[in-house]
Amino acid sequence: MARSGLAGAARVARWADATLGPGRDGATADGKATLSDATAERAARDLGLTPAQVRADWDTARLAGLVEVHGDTARPGWRLRAWDRDDSAVLRGWVALFDAWSLAHPEPEEYEPAAVAEVVSAMPQVLSFLQLSAGPVPVPQLLDLLQQRVTELRTERCEIDYVPQPQADGPQDDAPRTPGTRPVTGPEPRLRQPRPAPAEPVVADAPLAPLLDWALQALASVGALTCGDGQATLTPLGSWAVWVKLEQICVAAQSPAGNIEQGAEDMLRGCGRLRPAAARAEYRAWLAARPVGSAVTELIGAARGEDALLRGLAFEALRVVGAPAEPEVRAVLDEPTLRPYALLWLAEHDGADPEEAHEVLTREEATWLWVDTAAAVADHGEAPLLVRHLESAVQPTVPALLNEVRAVGHPRTVQVLVALAAAHPDPALAKAVRRAAFQVHTGG
Repeated sequence: MARSGLAGAARVARWADATLGPGRDGATADGKATLSDATAERAARDLGLTPAQVRADWDTARLAGLVEVHGDTARPGWRLRAWDRDDSAVLRGWVALFDAWSLAHPEPEEYEPAAVAEVVSAMPQVLSFLQLSAGPVPVPQLLDLLQQRVTELRTERCEIDYVPQPQADGPQDDAPRTPGTRPVTGPEPRLRQPRPAPAEPVVADAPLAPLLDWALQALASVGALTCGDGQATLTPLGSWAVWVKLEQICVAAQSPAGNIEQGAEDMLRGCGRLRPAAARAEYRAWLAARPVGSAVTELIGAARGEDALLRGLAFEALRVVGAPAEPEVRAVLDEPTLRPYALLWLAEHDGADPEEAHEVLTREEATWLWVDTAAAVADHGEAPLLVRHLESAVQPTVPALLNEVRAVGHPRTVQVLVALAAAHPDPALAKAVRRAAFQVHTGG
């Protein structure tokens, strides 16, 4: 079902791959991933479609990750590359489209964006009800559920108008006072201070029936449900997707180490004490509780910090994220601190053997990564582990390693060499390492 639903999008994506690759004509005119008129007409001629059909399939391909647009250049997404050999890539593409259902079908222009956002936020509960019902549900029943959920969302935001209440008769303090303070005497106003108002006004009396119709049509357009005879029914694919989302919520609720509500840095610090398998389970639970985009951004931010251990753990968590993290990982290739980690991540993502992925690094990048990893071991590990870390260096001898470590310019070089000298049992080697640390410290 996912393949058939995305067949048109895959066809346009393949056409873009063959026709709009690097060195060929641009795909867009405005840098916003919108096909130019000339490109849409060209695709329509080549594929035997109308320009409107091409634009619709192009939008679907972007939402499903089959095609990526960078400025005015289109390139195939990883899911298109894996389309013929990996069913999970097809399913992930459809789930991405399912997650973006509100973008796949334009919302009614006459309603405030805040009212539309409320309905989008409330629809997961409606979809859960459809999934649990396992059959057609009358639209009026869904409307009643939607109204209840929207009311709950407004109550959670505490949208209460601040209206001054009339004071009871009685003596009042007429003395001047600082604005914002209560009079010394008189009844205390029983008012609940409202929370800050949302960025956009909420239209409390917006009719929800047209917005529900829009939501159902949008979900039907991506193949998640069918509508007819005043009823809505999840398709098998839609039922599966909702079940997957519910399972993710259950996984998130069973965070093994209890770090699910922590920020990325604190979560990674907690995982630093876990075995690899337990840490991966914690990453999965933490990721399931957040939108993928914001989770990836938060992990990248943690990797930019000064703690080398968090840098390595952040990229381990990004391996659990998988393909959705690729654009942001690729975007940090120009950052020297993150480049070696990003290159290894991308190599493994592209199918390289983890044992051979280091071959994508230059000698300088491999040396920088060795120092960064040694810094993590020195800060959080034991002395014997730091000594064993010598064996992972690409240099064949310790003198060669020291020469290249001095030249690579890692900010933690001195601390790493001092810790290594203190930990190594060989007095002669320890002396050479201390000499190298001194030379780096003095600029020699």
